[in-house]
Amino acid sequence: MSKSKRYDEEFKQSLVNLYQTGKTQSELCKDYGVSQTALSKWIKQYSQVKLEDNSVLTAKQIQDLQKRNAQLEEENLNLKKSKCHIHAKLKVRLLAVYRLRFEHATTTLCRVLHVNRSTYYKFLKHKPSKRELDNQIYRKQILQIYTKANKRLGVKSIKVILQRDYDTKISEGRIYRLMKNMALPKMATVKPKRSLKEVQKTYPQNLLKQEFNPDQPNQVWTTDFTYISIGYKKYVYLCAILDLYSRKCIAWKLSHRIDAKLACDTLELALNKRKIEGTLLFHSDQGSQFKAIEFRKIIDDNNIMHSFSKPGYPYDNAVTEAFFKYLKHRQINRKNYQNMKQVQLDCFEYIENFYNNYNPHSANLGLTPNQKEENYFNSIN
Repeated sequence: MSKSKRYDEEFKQSLVNLYQTGKTQSELCKDYGVSQTALSKWIKQYSQVKLEDNSVLTAKQIQDLQKRNAQLEEENLNLKKSKCHIHAKLKVRLLAVYRLRFEHATTTLCRVLHVNRSTYYKFLKHKPSKRELDNQIYRKQILQIYTKANKRLGVKSIKVILQRDYDTKISEGRIYRLMKNMALPKMATVKPKRSLKEVQKTYPQNLLKQEFNPDQPNQVWTTDFTYISIGYKKYVYLCAILDLYSRKCIAWKLSHRIDAKLACDTLELALNKRKIEGTLLFHSDQGSQFKAIEFRKIIDDNNIMHSFSKPGYPYDNAVTEAFFKYLKHRQINRKNYQNMKQVQLDCFEYIENFYNNYNPHSANLGLTPNQKEENYFNSIN
C-alpha cells in the first residue's frame, strides 16, 4: 500500500493562489495530482483575508491567532484566580495549582505558574512531618485556651496554661508563630488609636484560611445563602450549613426572605442536631445577616469562634460554593418551580437522600458524608 503524500505549506498556498486566479478545482487536481477533498480544505485554510489595517492573513493564520489568544486569556484568568504570581514562593504556587485543579487543567496551571509537574505531584503525596502534626495539636489547644479566656490572654499566659492543663511544653516564640498563623491578635496593654479611615477598612478575621480538612466532626462548619427562582422575578432563599470533616449538609432552611432570621433558624437547627464538644469554628461570608445582633447572640451564647471570608473572595468558602453549584446543576436547574413547597420537596430529596446518603464525595475518597461520619464514630467507640 502506497503512503499518502505529504505537502508542505508553500505547496498548499501556491495551489490556493492559482485557484484565486481563476483556475477550477478540477483542473488543479488533475494537474497536480491532489484530491478534491484536500484542495477544498486548503482553500478554506489558506484563502487570504484583508483586515481593517490592510494587512492580509490566511484563515489558518487567523485560526491559529484565535487559539493562541484563547490560551493567553485562560492563562491570564488562571493567574488572577490563583492570587499569586510566578515569583511567589514555590509552596504558594503549589497551593494555587491544588486549589484550582478542578477548574482548569493541571498542565495549564503548572505552565502558567512555572511549576514543574513532577514537583506538583510529589507535593500531593507529601506526608506531614512530626512537627507539622504537633503544630496541628498545639493550634487546637491554643484556640481552646484563647476562646475560653474570651480573647484576653497573651503568649506568656497561654504558655503557662498549655503546660498546666495540657502538659504541653513549647517556647513562647513557637506559640507566637502559631497564633500569628491562626490570625489570633496578641494582647496589647494600650488601646490603639485609629483614624476613622482605618476603622472603615478593618474587616472581621478569616480564621479558617482555606484549611478545609479538619480531623474530626463538629470542628468547622461553613454556611452561605443561594437563591432559587419560583417564577418571573420571584425567588426563595436557601441557607445551608456544612460540616467540613465529612462535607455533610447538617442543616438547611428555605425562606422567602434572605434575612438574619433565616441564618439564625438554620444555625439553631444545626446546634440542636449536633452535640458540640470543644471549640467550634463557624465560617461565613461578610453578609449583614451573619453580623446581625440576634445572630451574634447565638454565636456568643454557644462559645463559637466566627470566621469570615475576605470581602468579595468566594474561594475562602469554596466548599459551600461547590455544594450550591452541584445542587443547582444536578437538581434545581432541571425544573421550573412555581412555589416554595416544590423547592422544599426537591431540596429534601437531594440533600437528605442523595447528597448525604448516596453520593460518593471526592473529599471523602469515595465515601458518602454519612459513611465518613459513621466510620469516625465507630473508630472511637
